[in-house]
Amino acid sequence: MKNTLLPDTQNKKDIRNIVINQVGIKDILHPINFVNRDNASHPSVANFTMTVELPANVKGTHMSRFIEILNDRECNFGIESFMNLVQKVADKLESNDAQVIVDFPFFRNKKAPSSGVQSLLDYQATLIGSIIDSEPDLSIKVVVPVTSLCPCSKSISKYGAHNQRSHITIEAKASEGEIIYLEDLIDLAEQKASSELYAILKRDDEKVVTERAYENPAFVEDIVRDIAVELNANKKVSYYCLESENFESIHNHSAYALIKNQK
Repeated sequence: MKNTLLPDTQNKKDIRNIVINQVGIKDILHPINFVNRDNASHPSVANFTMTVELPANVKGTHMSRFIEILNDRECNFGIESFMNLVQKVADKLESNDAQVIVDFPFFRNKKAPSSGVQSLLDYQATLIGSIIDSEPDLSIKVVVPVTSLCPCSKSISKYGAHNQRSHITIEAKASEGEIIYLEDLIDLAEQKASSELYAILKRDDEKVVTERAYENPAFVEDIVRDIAVELNANKKVSYYCLESENFESIHNHSAYALIKNQK
């Protein structure tokens, strides 16, 4: 039975007259089922940050309501349905401004290029959904691990060339009425790298991957420019921020490049 005698301190009026732009919960882990491009559901564990705007005259928000939303039922969503969760936060917290950021490992089943052996490779995915003055806004981001091989090293070396693992990060927003999937961004990044990665490689596969990287050298500048060309031409994309970081194998630093574009 609800105890009506307990004071509701957070609902008291605040006299400082200052709006809090974002208030809520941060870094809460919760199981999810993510629906991919092929409409298949994949379980994962996500890190959530959930916030709303707090009016100037209200002392505090209802923190427990954020947790209630996550525990109300199974947390299932994909790119097309994620904004329903953000709207639920806005409605339950009675706010016109809400934001949900969710980070989670996204797995894809990949076949090795020669043997065909299958294995799961993980990508770090982020969905950022906002409602501002009741208007929805969604951006998706994914970090794609790849191989890059240095063109300069290949041109000056008598034997081989140095290569390294690289992280290509693409954040994108879709044009009105369009949908961009995580897999779309992953496919693009892997196509423009010297070589994509696999969790399992047999000897024949290792030969293919090594030679593929050698045949497709790319500076960090080449990677971001090649991807930007595709994103610029893609009418589904209204905004992107594209980064590449090469974890150098012969230096104790990374090579880095960034391109962003608001169409």
